[in-house]
Amino acid sequence: MPETPRRPESRYGNRPTMKDVAARAGVGLKTVSRVVNGEPGVTPETERRVQESIDALGFRRNDSARVLRKGRTASIGLVLEDLADPFYGPLSRAVEEVARAHGALLINGSSAEDPDREQELALALCARRVDGLVVIPAGDDHRYLEPEIKAGIATVFVDRPAGRIEADCVLSDNFGGARAGVAHLVAQGHRRIGFIGDMPRIHTAAERLRGYRAAMEDAGIPVQEAWMSLGATDPARVRRAAEQMLSGAAPVTAVFSGNNRVTVTVIRMLAERDRQTALVAFDDLELADLLQPGVTVVAQDAAALGRTAAERLFRQLDGTLLVPERIELPTRLITRGSGELPPAD
Repeated sequence: MPETPRRPESRYGNRPTMKDVAARAGVGLKTVSRVVNGEPGVTPETERRVQESIDALGFRRNDSARVLRKGRTASIGLVLEDLADPFYGPLSRAVEEVARAHGALLINGSSAEDPDREQELALALCARRVDGLVVIPAGDDHRYLEPEIKAGIATVFVDRPAGRIEADCVLSDNFGGARAGVAHLVAQGHRRIGFIGDMPRIHTAAERLRGYRAAMEDAGIPVQEAWMSLGATDPARVRRAAEQMLSGAAPVTAVFSGNNRVTVTVIRMLAERDRQTALVAFDDLELADLLQPGVTVVAQDAAALGRTAAERLFRQLDGTLLVPERIELPTRLITRGSGELPPAD
């Protein structure tokens, strides 16, 4: 009976080592180390043989020992609110580009707007010895990071400030942007203007509500409680809020929506109605210019937020930043039609 051929041993999970490279190339371990680390003292012919062995075996340098010697991992962590939110795409990409320019790897994760999950994720990244953190905070108490910052973890907060600690933060001018957007609706003749925003404990939502109130006060318009609604951004809640504002004997004639997720639901709801309602949205959104009418927005530069935060992080790592700062980037009003509709009555 013919002998059953033995399967070759699987190398799955067993990475080739420098010993394997040295054996294949017929050289010593020190020679392989010199080639891998770009050190002098190796002839071109020997270097060629070692490199051929590296390529054939698929060898990759293990940086763990170098990390222990130098105390730096050439990696940074990014804690986002929600990876699925389109706003965070360009922000994350900008952080990654700055990290790459500094020869660092970006590791990111989502807190899902849960303070406990944010803390768990941030501390897990610190345990993996990242050099720095860029955090979009879900919570309002970041004292848990104080030991990490004292231990040398560079930290920058973006989009929202840190809570109960002094730290660099890079924000948009949420108050000024909302104030300008609502003032624009007032300038079109609107007196009954509704505001639909995110959870009131969130810094950006609170600041945008404050901007709304300031614009109404500037115009001498008393704000009615029925015109304001803050809460979860799920479509059912937002739809209920919009329907209530737009019904009754004296409905609002315009809506200021507090972020891109709120805006999508408001647009869908307004499209079902015969009566036109003016709309200004905080945050730009894809295809907003192609709708009829186009959506007037208060746009913030998400990429600039990410880039500025990452650049400050690496300046911390280089030792050129000593005092934490709060940086506010401007927003801009983009008129496209929906915010220029006059009151229907």
